[in-house]
Order: sequence, then structure tokens, then C-alpha cells
Amino acid sequence: MQLLDYTLGEILEKWAIETPDQEFIVYPDRNLRFTYRSFNDRVDRLAKGLLYIGIQPGDKVGIWAKNVPDWLTFMFAAAKIGAILVTINTSYKKSELEYILQNADIHTLCMVDGYRESDYLQMVFELVPELKELPRGELHSSRFPALRNVVFIGQQKHRGMYNTQELLLMGGHVDDFEIETIRGNIGCHDVVNMQYTSGTTGFPKGVMLSHHNILNNGFSVGECMKFTSAERVMTPVPLFHCFGCVLSLCAVITHGATMVLVEEFDPLMVLASVQREKCTALYGVPTMFIAELHHPMFDMFDLTSLRTGIMAGALCPIETMNQVMSKMHAKDIIIVYGLTETSPGMTATRTHNSPEVKATTVGFELPNVEVKILHPETGKECAIGEQGEICCRGYNIMKGYYKNEEATRKAIDAEGFLHSGDLAVKTEDGFYRITGRIKDMIIRGGENIYPREIENFLYQMDQIEAVEVAAVPSPKYGEQVGAFIKVKKGATLTEEEVTDFCRGQIARYKVPKYIFFVNEYPMTASGKIQKYKLTQMSTRLLEAAGKEVI
Repeated sequence: MQLLDYTLGEILEKWAIETPDQEFIVYPDRNLRFTYRSFNDRVDRLAKGLLYIGIQPGDKVGIWAKNVPDWLTFMFAAAKIGAILVTINTSYKKSELEYILQNADIHTLCMVDGYRESDYLQMVFELVPELKELPRGELHSSRFPALRNVVFIGQQKHRGMYNTQELLLMGGHVDDFEIETIRGNIGCHDVVNMQYTSGTTGFPKGVMLSHHNILNNGFSVGECMKFTSAERVMTPVPLFHCFGCVLSLCAVITHGATMVLVEEFDPLMVLASVQREKCTALYGVPTMFIAELHHPMFDMFDLTSLRTGIMAGALCPIETMNQVMSKMHAKDIIIVYGLTETSPGMTATRTHNSPEVKATTVGFELPNVEVKILHPETGKECAIGEQGEICCRGYNIMKGYYKNEEATRKAIDAEGFLHSGDLAVKTEDGFYRITGRIKDMIIRGGENIYPREIENFLYQMDQIEAVEVAAVPSPKYGEQVGAFIKVKKGATLTEEEVTDFCRGQIARYKVPKYIFFVNEYPMTASGKIQKYKLTQMSTRLLEAAGKEVI
């Protein structure tokens, strides 16, 4: 497959000229629709507005918002003037925002008023009190020397901030020649996005991704689903994450298709939107699909327009995969595996693969990507069926971690292979099966235990809806095995039943020593489960129950 050499601005303009009246972005809940031409016009006005307030090529533009309609306008506007969009996790609190503003050298922060229980405005005014003291355009923050502007995404006016409408009006004072001049100096290998790692194992690092990285990754994944311009892709996953702004947006725009969005995930809204817009593809992490399938109004909706989609971010139970392919009609759904550092996809199943392959493997290499399983200690390539670290090389590898050459060198070896930190095996059929994370590995008295293996075994119990296995600190063994189980609605399960199910079926040292029944898991905003927080939680739960830790 030939690689594309477009920038984000160029691919948008291509469709604005070739298929100007094709719908590009649709928000069904408010009947808001942008064609490729109308969206491109809005992007150009906003891009000139960004130039008007002093943003230059290479400057960092932070965006802190749920999937509001102008999220993508800011993404493309920044790209058209050579600025770098820094996506900020919607779940971040004040200390995390402070870290990103400093670490990423944010020049302009674009934000909404808040998300769920978080008041973004209050946090920003506390971190940048100068906003209430200095005129717009003259911001100088003692804590954030790079910060020059704060933009409110919306119509409301706030002290010291521009708003979207003002930027669009200001854009009218900037000549088109300025954008044309900048366009000639933007290349497809320039950094266009910085996305911060999800923090499942520690503090996030800024991953620098180019136009070439993300457009080709989106295009490849779209090809795996046999996308055409007729696709209507329902996207309830967050845009700040690669799942939303690459696997969805870039798959859509490289095929001239249509993207259907909701501001945040709501299973009822997703089902209604699929029916109303006759969506052909649906994206989500397994928990999203489970919530949709189990919604009491599920049977009221016509989902027969669905054909494909992506499930990613976590292990998918075989039962869920079968239901998605049959009850939701998404028989061509695929699994995509990767990480932010690989833009994000490195492997994927294909539409023709069986439900079992889609539920138990992550498929095989994407086109133009080389994947190897390497021994974590020797660095040698593992044999078929031998567990090692899954690594890849190709166009999709990040440009590096921002201001962190040491971490970049650790992640990308001398031969150009990105080391994922994930353990995997390659099957005889050429599929890759993820077996856990190197950092998630539990070491119990010298025995190496891989949580994914135990999770896969426990999923055989009919009563279990979801299970996560994580380390529990132990004074005697260093670590013990803990199983955090969600029980299916209407089912009952006891610790003794879980232990009895394991006894004699898996090695004694792998049998969970501690079993916790939970209603939810600590997760990142992109739907990844934070194992290290389960470990922290285990200590508190045992103390609260008065149980002795052995």
C-alpha cells in the first residue's frame, strides 16, 4: 500500500474541492452538519484568527475539551498554520493541567468551562491569576512563561480570554496570503499533534506525531475495514485520544467519508445516533459496547445499517464480540492494537477473521509496519509461541517524546524498533496475542505471573462480566495475585467459588490469593484500566475488611 504525503490541511482542502457538498461532521443531537466545504471555510477563518492573536508555526496550542463541535475546527486550524495541537485529557485535575502547561510549553490554551465534576475555569484562574489582571493579548504568567493566550471554546465571555466567535471575526482582518505563505513551509513530516501517554503506569510523556504518522495510520485502518466515501462513522470515543483523532478522524478524512459525533459517551445517544444517521461503523472500547448491548432500550433501535467498526483499548470477551457481530450487525468489526507512540495502530484483525480471532488476538501487522516479538533481556527475536515484548518499526513510529531524549532512546532502539512494554506471542497462524504488560507482571516469591493469562482463564466463568488481575503487596512474597471481579447483573459469585474454579486448573501460585468484587475500575478518560491504582486500592480494601496481608 502506497503511503500518503498529505498534510492535514491538504487532505481537507482536497475533499473541499472534489466533494464540497459531502457531509464531513455531523452532531445528530443538535442536527449540526458541516460539509467538507463549509468546514474548510470555518477552519480557514479560525486559522487566521489564531494568527491574529500571535500564534506562529511551531507554537503549542493546547485543547482541553470534550468532543464539542469546534474541537476539530481548532485541530485543523492549528495544523494549517504549522502550530502543534496538544491534546489534554478531559479528566485532568489542576496539578495535571499545571504539568502539561509547563511540560508542553503551551502558547495558547483552548478550553471549555468544565467536564463532569471538574470546573476548568476555576482551575485555570487559580493557576493563571494574571488572566483577571492583564488585557487579552498581553498575558504574561510567572508560572507559565510560554503562555500567551487562553481561548474559551464557545460564545461566553470570560475575563482575560478570547472566545471562538471573536477569533472567527478577527480572522477577517488577516489576508489569505498569510496562510498561503505558511502553507508552503509545512511538510507532512512536521509534528502536528502532541498527545500525552495515558498514565496507566505513571506520569505522562508528550508523544510527538506528524501529519504523515497519523494520516497514514488512519488510512491503513480504514482500508482494513474496507472504507469508502459512503461510510458514516459513529465516534463516541474522546478526540483527545488517538482512538478518536486518528483511528476515527484520520480514517474518515483519508477516505472522504462522514464522521458522526457525540460530545461524550452515552449508550442511549449512541444507539439513537446510529439509527438516525444510518451509521455504517461504530467505535468504542469493550465497556462501551457492553453498555450499549445491555441498555434496556437496545431492542428499540434499528442498527442494521452497521457493518464494521473498531473495538480497542482492552480485551474483548468472546461473548461480547459475538453479540456485536450478530445483534448489532457489525459483522466486519475489527480489533486494532497499538499505543500512542505508534500513532496508534501497529496490528489489526481484518473483516473476514472469525469472532474467536477477534476476541483472542490483535490480528497481524498493518501495511508498511514491521512487527517483531523480542526477548526482553536478550533482545533476540522470539520463536513462534514464545512470549516476549511486541515491538514495531515503520512510518507510524513517533518523532519522539517532547523534551525527553533519554525516554525516547529507551523506547526506540538503535534499529528503529519501538518497544511497546507489552508482552505478546505470535501464533502459528501469524496472529499476535497480547499476554500482558512487562510492568504489570506480578513477581510472587520469584515466580513471574502474567495477569492476562489468569484473566483469560477466569473469563470462562459464566458469572463474570469483567475481571482485572493486579499485584497485591505482600510482606512475605513481595506480591500476591489479586482478582478484581465485576459480576454479571442477576448473577451471584463468592470468593470460594472463584478459588474452587481455579484449583487444579492453573498452577497454585497463579490462583488469586485475594478476590475483590467491584462495581467499576479506575480508568483513564480514554477507557484504559489503571492497574497500578488497583494495586493501591487492594491495600485499602484489605485494611477496611480487617484482613491480614500475607
